[in-house]
Amino acid sequence: MEPASSSNPDFTSVDGAAVVEGFDHSVDEISAKVDTLEKRVNEVERFYLTTGNPHLPTSKGVAVVKDKQLTASKKQQQDASRREAAATKRMQELMRQFSAMFRQITKLEWAWPFMNPVDVEGLGLHDYYQVIEKPMDLGTIKNRMEAKDGSEYKNVREIYADVRLVFKNAMKYNDEGEDVYVMAQSLLQKFEEKWLKLLPKVVEEETRRADEEAEARRNMQLSQDAAYASTAKDLSNELFEIDVYLRNLRQTVVQKCRKMSSDDKRKLGTALSQLSAEDLSKALEIVAQSNPNFQATAQEVDLDIDAQNECTLWRLKVFVKEALKVQGKSPEAIGGKVQGKISEAIGGNKVAGSKRNREICDTLAKTAVRRTKKISNM
Repeated sequence: MEPASSSNPDFTSVDGAAVVEGFDHSVDEISAKVDTLEKRVNEVERFYLTTGNPHLPTSKGVAVVKDKQLTASKKQQQDASRREAAATKRMQELMRQFSAMFRQITKLEWAWPFMNPVDVEGLGLHDYYQVIEKPMDLGTIKNRMEAKDGSEYKNVREIYADVRLVFKNAMKYNDEGEDVYVMAQSLLQKFEEKWLKLLPKVVEEETRRADEEAEARRNMQLSQDAAYASTAKDLSNELFEIDVYLRNLRQTVVQKCRKMSSDDKRKLGTALSQLSAEDLSKALEIVAQSNPNFQATAQEVDLDIDAQNECTLWRLKVFVKEALKVQGKSPEAIGGKVQGKISEAIGGNKVAGSKRNREICDTLAKTAVRRTKKISNM
């Protein structure tokens, strides 16, 4: 985005109007870009607030986080396949050991009544489904473990729970002392003894899995931190570039503006006197921005229009024009239509929405203090 030329055409001519069109277009472009940047800034702010860190990272912080992210990302890519393969292999080994244990149980003499689903209708067990919420049998478990497309169980604990359910259901439905009850109780005891031998390995694998998942979450968080830190840095650079561009644009516009005539200054002074106390305070703040010695907040202020530079005069002109519009007064005394467009490029409404560029906007801090002000353009 290149600043406009610093030549000095007459803005009241046809060529001058075309130049104004160019400035107007530049302001439109910069305003749209600022709106987009503000949305990105809000997104970054929300991220840091939700992660418990209300402070945006410094440039040094960005570099540190980014370096950590790059290191973690490379390591994650290098180790991901290896870890997944190792985890799959460990789980397959646990499944193999559990399958061996399961086969030992199914081969016991008393296992046959539990190998198939209970024949509820054939045995006339009309209340079975009222007592047993989830029927289960060893044959169903075996089929799930040996499914062609892979085990339907995610881990051995799920199989363990179903095997226990088989025997618990039998003990729940049958009375204590009955043959089926005794058989189920005996098989469950033997199954639990074998399970206790395998359990330490299961716990070890579960702990290892939990650690790996926690590490994956940390890596993901680190990646997010780095991404948003990088975005914050980019936004800072872009906003700085916009600030520089707008300052250059304002100076270029002022250079292109014709010198304000004595009549224009007189009209400006008259218009200033028509402002409300609040708007007048804002106008004085505009003067103070280019004149550090000017006491805008003093109880009594003497403003010499003739002593102000061209940039301040044009900024005052556009501010007064907009303020009088809001007050419902005619702004025509402030200046012509073309000059109004030029002044808007300096700091008018199209830029006023940008939070980052308030230094060139006409909306300034409010003051509730009423003062006596004198405006002169002798």
